[in-house]
Amino acid sequence: MLRPLLSAAVLLLAAGSLHAADLARAQAIVTAKCQLCHGMEGESSSAIYPRLAGQNAAYIAKQLADFKSGRRKGTMNEMAADLTEAEMAALGQYFSSKPPQAHRVSDPDLAAVGKYIYHNGNKWSGVAACASCHGEDGAGTEKLPRIAGQHLRYLVTQLQDFNSRERTNDNAIMHSIASKLTEMEIEAVARYLSGK
Repeated sequence: MLRPLLSAAVLLLAAGSLHAADLARAQAIVTAKCQLCHGMEGESSSAIYPRLAGQNAAYIAKQLADFKSGRRKGTMNEMAADLTEAEMAALGQYFSSKPPQAHRVSDPDLAAVGKYIYHNGNKWSGVAACASCHGEDGAGTEKLPRIAGQHLRYLVTQLQDFNSRERTNDNAIMHSIASKLTEMEIEAVARYLSGK
C-alpha cells in the first residue's frame, strides 16, 4: 500500500520539476529571443508587436508552429525556426501565466461604436458579433486568441491583413468577417478592445 503511494508521489514530483524545467527553458528563450519585441512579461511596448501576457497557451503554441512551418508568414518565421514542440508549448504556458495590464481607451466615443459592433455585430452589413467567437470579455478560447487589451495598431493591422488575405493562417472565417468591416468599424472595434 505504501509503495504505490510513494510511486505516485515520485511521479507528481517529477512532473512538477519537468514543468519547472519547461518554464525555466521558456524563460531562457524569452530572454534570448522574445523580450526585445514582446517584453519579458509579454507586454510589448511597440504597437506593431502583439501583447502576449494572458494570451491562451495553446493559441501561442499553434501560432509558433504555424510560423515555424511557414503557414503563417512574418518576421517570426526565423524566430520560430529552431523551436521544438515542447518549447512552443512552454512559451505558451509562460506568456499565458503573465497577468495582462489594463490600458486606457483612446477616443471613448469611437470605442463605444466598437463595443456595439463587438457585442452585436452589424446586421445591415452581415458582420457577426466578435463576442460570438472571442467571448463577451475578449478572452478567446484555447484555439482562439485573447484580443482584449491588444494594441490598437496591431488589431487594425491584423483585421486589414485578414481582409486582404495577407494573414496566411486562420484566414477562412476571419476573412469573411473582416471583408465586411468598414475602415471606421475596424478602427472602432480595435479602440474598444485595446482598452479592455
